[in-house]
Amino acid sequence: MTGIGGVEMGAQAARSRALAVLRVRSRALGVALLPAAAAVILLVGGSTGRLTGPGWDGLRWVVSVLALFVLLAAAGVALVVARSRPAVTPTVTVVEESAPDLYRMVRDLADRLDVPAPSAIALTPDCDSWLEDRTHPAHGPPPPVEKHDEDLAGLGGPAHRRSAAAPVLVIGSPFLWWMRVGELRAVLAPVVAGTGPSAHPDIAAARRFIRGLDAAVAVASAGRRDPLSRVACAGLGWASRLLLRSCRGHAAEMERGVAAAAAERAQAVDYGLRIVAQEQVGLAYAGWDRLLTRVALPAWRMGRWPSRLDVGVVAALTELSRRDRLAEGFASRLGERPACDLLEEPGVMDEAVSLLAARLFHGGPAETGPDWSPVGWEEYPEEVVDRTWRTDAARLHRVLDALGVRRAVEGAVPGTDGPTLARVLDHLTTPDAAITATPDAGVGLHADAHAEADTGSGPGAPADAAHPPYNAHGTGVGTAPDDEDDLAGTTARGAALAAGLSAQLAREEAEARPAGVRAASSAPGPATGPDAALWDDRALPLLPLQPPRTGREILTAHITAMVCCAAMDTAGAAPALDWLDGPSLHFDGARTADLAPSVLSLVETGDPGPLRAWLTDLGIRPEKPVRLV
Repeated sequence: MTGIGGVEMGAQAARSRALAVLRVRSRALGVALLPAAAAVILLVGGSTGRLTGPGWDGLRWVVSVLALFVLLAAAGVALVVARSRPAVTPTVTVVEESAPDLYRMVRDLADRLDVPAPSAIALTPDCDSWLEDRTHPAHGPPPPVEKHDEDLAGLGGPAHRRSAAAPVLVIGSPFLWWMRVGELRAVLAPVVAGTGPSAHPDIAAARRFIRGLDAAVAVASAGRRDPLSRVACAGLGWASRLLLRSCRGHAAEMERGVAAAAAERAQAVDYGLRIVAQEQVGLAYAGWDRLLTRVALPAWRMGRWPSRLDVGVVAALTELSRRDRLAEGFASRLGERPACDLLEEPGVMDEAVSLLAARLFHGGPAETGPDWSPVGWEEYPEEVVDRTWRTDAARLHRVLDALGVRRAVEGAVPGTDGPTLARVLDHLTTPDAAITATPDAGVGLHADAHAEADTGSGPGAPADAAHPPYNAHGTGVGTAPDDEDDLAGTTARGAALAAGLSAQLAREEAEARPAGVRAASSAPGPATGPDAALWDDRALPLLPLQPPRTGREILTAHITAMVCCAAMDTAGAAPALDWLDGPSLHFDGARTADLAPSVLSLVETGDPGPLRAWLTDLGIRPEKPVRLV
């Protein structure tokens, strides 16, 4: 289906499904009123003298009590469904004064599509865009806007104008910095076109009903401790889930119809450019995911949050395009006006979105403090990379001390009893089958399907093994006692060392967690920042990026950190930032050869040969002490 006919068909399908959802609501109301109707009939029959006698009197009492109970239960469910706070996405609101050009572009797009303009614009640290209804009383209604009355077929025909609250347009922040203005307009066209169906009264009512049921299920799942509350929550959950199951198919078909109508309506707007823009959507998603997991996570773990993540994704994608030669006209594309120019102060907005990303994906505090401060990209190598490696190396030597490993061998040169790489190599390569993990050291080891994923992904990437996946709070430690298979490929000494590191990380995580996450409402945030009213801090982070690390990954990361420290202190290497691989080690301004296979050989088989050859080639002295933190 194409053109106006396609819009009408999709709109009609959406409206018919919305009516089906509303019929489910009407049926539920009818079922709730049935006992009351029966009670009224019995009471009227008794008052007129037609239904008399002991049997009828008893039945009247039973049915009346049942009707009262059902009415109270139905009223309670209806009240919770109507008043429960639906889940919304934490975002950074873009006020019109801070982005007049962006608002103008969106309104021009809505006029061209002949649909209502969104009531507001917000940014999210994600590579997606959508419309979000925030008219619930808990969120506060958005400002009223002028919209069109829809005819029954097209859901957007300009019959009359009236005031209504349109949904909020949520835009992925990487799109604004990576895409050009024309590309962003083409990507947003089908999204903005959805404001027409969203304003139709039947579809809007059906969506409110579905969101209310979903919120009621969440309220019931939270539960209470006292028996009465548990019973009430159980009944609420049963009724809400029953209604949701009845509406599920109709709601899915309704949304498909809305999407089809919006897509057809947007066909006439920048169709050719939209094909190119969709390619940039996929590219932006890949670069954003890599930037968060390889670059942002190491900083968040150190109590620092990169304040220019969107600028960083542009640098990462530029580097990716340069390496892979994705497009011949790449340079000319970058010469066009970026979409972030539509903002009055892109830097301020980027900082607010970067802080929101840290909260969503890591669970960081809502504001800057002594243990949670911003870091610029120029400071990243010294403030994050160097500190990460030296902190891991110091932890490695503390665990070696706890295991009773001597600082230096007998007859060693005086002054070499400090923290040296040789101490680590000698401990892991000396055969000793009696060394096993202690019960205390063995807690926290996790099996991970991605054990090999981040141990080296490209030439010259020693940091890939230096920052494998961490858990939600950045320590990469778990507590499952039965996940010991992850150390099956390590030596006995390696398993003992990995268990000790895991236990140490678990203790550090437990100490840091109370101060690491603060409620968004504990203190007023900046003028431009995450919307505090949309947060629920009971379950931060909301979207953790990576699963916990395995014991072998923890050991590999710490040995790699120790090697990098030795390279910096004995051979003049320097910490650096690679936009695609994160922390990296540079010699004379160039990345070193891949370190991960050599470290894995030591960890898995106890063979130091490849690593010693790597150290010799670069002139690194493993017997010399290094500086730790």
